[in-house]
Amino acid sequence: MPTTRKRTLWKGAISFGLVHIPIALHPATADHSLNFDWLDKRSMDPVGYKRINKKTGKEIEKENIVKGIEYEDGQYVILSPEEIEAAYPKTTQTIEIEAFVPAADIPFFLSGSSLLCLTYQ
Repeated sequence: MPTTRKRTLWKGAISFGLVHIPIALHPATADHSLNFDWLDKRSMDPVGYKRINKKTGKEIEKENIVKGIEYEDGQYVILSPEEIEAAYPKTTQTIEIEAFVPAADIPFFLSGSSLLCLTYQ
């Protein structure tokens, strides 16, 4: 268990049959997600919110905008919508129970950016 108290993101339970296990979800990591920039695909210049080419000041059409990640000053890696979708895992609203182990064997469960803890009462 972490020594500092984090705010609770969500409280709920895992239920199956007559068993009801209260759980809580806490932040566990810092966010290091990718931030995409809009780019004019003809020149690779950054595009503003109103679809304005930041370098030329001219408005551009939506079909000329691509998503890219700047890896060096002015240098971008362009990703297709399919590549972006493939980078994110599929999500569900179900907690699937695959196996049971003694509680002492698993002090916590780390999943991405959240810490799932049993709530002791």
